[in-house]
Amino acid sequence: MAICEACGKKTSFGHNRSFSQRATNRKFHPNLQKVTVMVGGRKVRKVLCAKCIRTLVKTV
Repeated sequence: MAICEACGKKTSFGHNRSFSQRATNRKFHPNLQKVTVMVGGRKVRKVLCAKCIRTLVKTV
């Protein structure tokens, strides 16, 4: 479920950097929301990232 159905955005990985510059692993999670969207005249429940929701609103 941790993937955007529109753009395919998913969890990415990086590093936490302490003051001594020691690198430890961390995750960057996308801002996913459950949204009801009209597709072909029908209401469909999708999991979308916040950026995709914004672009949907702008195009309507």
